[in-house]
Amino acid sequence: MDHVSRPDVDVAIIGGGPAGASMGAYLAKAGVKCVVLERELFPRPHVGESLVPSSTRVFKELGFLEEMEAARFPRKYGAAWTTAERPCAYADDFSGMSFDCRADIQFGEREQPGVDQNYTYHVDRALFDTLLLKHAEKLGATVHEGLRVQRVDFDEDLPKIHFAVGGKSMHITARMVVDASGRHTMLGNQLRLKVSDSVFDQYAIHTWFGGFNRRAWRGTDAHRVVGKGYTEIPSTTRDADGTERTIDDNYIYIHFLPISNTWVWQIPITEDVTSIGVVTQKKNFSSSRQSREAFYRECIRTRPEIADALDHATQLRPLKEEGDYSYAMTQLAGDRFMLVGDAGRFVDPIFSTGVSIALNSSRFGSRDILAALESGDFSRNSFKTFEETIRRGTKNWYDFISVYYRLNVVFTAFILDPRYRLDTLKLLQGDVYDEEHPDVLRKMQELVQHVETHPEHVWHAALGELTGHAFSPRETTAAAAGEQGGKD
Repeated sequence: MDHVSRPDVDVAIIGGGPAGASMGAYLAKAGVKCVVLERELFPRPHVGESLVPSSTRVFKELGFLEEMEAARFPRKYGAAWTTAERPCAYADDFSGMSFDCRADIQFGEREQPGVDQNYTYHVDRALFDTLLLKHAEKLGATVHEGLRVQRVDFDEDLPKIHFAVGGKSMHITARMVVDASGRHTMLGNQLRLKVSDSVFDQYAIHTWFGGFNRRAWRGTDAHRVVGKGYTEIPSTTRDADGTERTIDDNYIYIHFLPISNTWVWQIPITEDVTSIGVVTQKKNFSSSRQSREAFYRECIRTRPEIADALDHATQLRPLKEEGDYSYAMTQLAGDRFMLVGDAGRFVDPIFSTGVSIALNSSRFGSRDILAALESGDFSRNSFKTFEETIRRGTKNWYDFISVYYRLNVVFTAFILDPRYRLDTLKLLQGDVYDEEHPDVLRKMQELVQHVETHPEHVWHAALGELTGHAFSPRETTAAAAGEQGGKD
């Protein structure tokens, strides 16, 4: 037999986070000899603690859903977006509604193919990532932790993956390589595929609190807004441990701040622990000339009810910073390689997309890899379906987020309108991969364009500057270069 027929493994996966672990699980479940090379030792903390329902489809396919339930992660039945101002009123023509309100959505309002539960989860990523990686190992993937890949050589018949063990340089060969290295973007950097997003230069500061009052935002000005034709929520439900609670107790809450393009996430981690993070443009933090602690507290003080709740809670961890938020790649696959999850694309996290994109990258990518292993063809063209599918989905996320930042009252209006509520919910559930340009997104964009070109419109003053580019030709943005990269 020749050299090509005798690699050390069929597939080498760089990174053991959700993308790498789920890819290892899919391939091992199909009988593929694969190895996962993870640079860190699990468990380790990580940001991105709230999931969307499309993740459940992956958990079911991998036989992992029982473990999710056994871990008793908080069940996430929906999401809410709040401001500090007075309630809004509904209007059929979108012209009489203030942009100061709260909007809710419940995942159970729309049936989702392949998903038979009306909730997803919030997770302690240290525990969740460890459980998923161990699950891949149970299915047959070989897992090595504390092993940092240094580079991959593609100049021979087989990719050669280089790493060091105890100061000694070593390598393995594989029929193909999957980069799941997260925001380290190992192959993206090595092969110079990475394209920074000059628009979403976001920055996050976050930590955990014990004893935080998750209903603190419900002050005298707080008001529940439900779409016309929908019944008032909350109702009650029971957690995995039998605890009865109102259905919105464990929502993810996005609290908007008066600072431009700045918001706070509120995510339940356990019964008593809550993750609180501030997301802003990096320039806001840089220009403040403050320590991160002072900046974090000053941002939250613009929502006094939340600040007061934090004053009565106990901070459990030091503040942590996250930067380099949004980027694309000029290609997501090539001859004998594929980029999945954050290694291939990252967009603003306001709709909790990160883990879902990682899991679905592996879901779609594993299909093309299995076909390539069967045919022996590992050229880029063999991964065309994966690349087109993920680009379509992430472009829809990007366009959705762009509309939201340009005029977030449009998002609220579409949630409240029964004509568009379920189509908007479909996006929020994570089902973004099957349509090239969802009709509801097109209608949102058309409405924003109308507001842009009519200065007398009641919403014109609410236009945000961050994504003012969104309705110009996409070629003008750096991120768009990544979206175009897979189409040559």
